Amino acid sequence: MTSIETAREKLPVLLSIRGEQYFDDVDPDATELMTEGTLEVTENGLRLVYQESALTGMEGTTTVFEVSGPRVTLTRQGGVNSQMIFEEGRQHTSLYETPFGELTVDIQTSLLRHNLSERGGVMEIKYSIAVEHTVTGKNCFKIRVKRK
Repeated sequence: MTSIETAREKLPVLLSIRGEQYFDDVDPDATELMTEGTLEVTENGLRLVYQESALTGMEGTTTVFEVSGPRVTLTRQGGVNSQMIFEEGRQHTSLYETPFGELTVDIQTSLLRHNLSERGGVMEIKYSIAVEHTVTGKNCFKIRVKRK
């Protein structure tokens, strides 16, 4: 069997996700979530998948991080549908679907660091977000991935 034919293994992982949102000079609004997910090595990098919970307000949504070189793509499907592309020093625009309609979202990534491998690791992304071209704040999230 060649490496391309090898079935890709979805490795069970424990995720610790900390998100912070900064608005003007107000203390950051932080959320921390511990959840289970899967880590999969792909041709282009890594794929991290987990289910959102009531804690994040996105119950019924599957979140996927595709890590490919200097770019990370975050896709959510289910109760919330969106795609955000993070690439340090670049801006990407995408649509964010909500039950109330679609919004244009600009993501400007200031920092993207990770040491993820099939053994786990840490990923940190800092970015500002503009909804309908109006900056609504700065965000940061740090995801720790541990093999189960």
